[in-house]
Amino acid sequence: MPTEIPDDLQRFILVSIPSIPFLEAMLLLRAERQQEWTATQLAGRLYMPEKAAGQLLDELQHAGILATDAPGAFRYAPRTPDLTDLIDRLATVYATNLIDVTHLVHARTAKKALRFADAFKWRKDS
Repeated sequence: MPTEIPDDLQRFILVSIPSIPFLEAMLLLRAERQQEWTATQLAGRLYMPEKAAGQLLDELQHAGILATDAPGAFRYAPRTPDLTDLIDRLATVYATNLIDVTHLVHARTAKKALRFADAFKWRKDS
């Protein structure tokens, strides 16, 4: 039975999760938090090009979700306890409500695309 997505998690998804690969990488690294990850390893697990995996790792580090002790090696280490709690709760909700979480992530992407497209619309007063 799908679980309702609490408002704070909906905000977190809409504000902080830019894509499904970002979400999947974040949750994978959370699940295997004892391991250090390289772009090659992440690429193999998520079936994506190594360059894209490296970009995801950089984005996750920039977002305060990963830390690095050596160049190119990342580990799960959310910056704050509140962020850890949000990610833990998101993992639980995602496991029981994958479709609604995915729709929220895509809704964020669709809104960005619409705003971008709107910038190119011809205006009557232009």
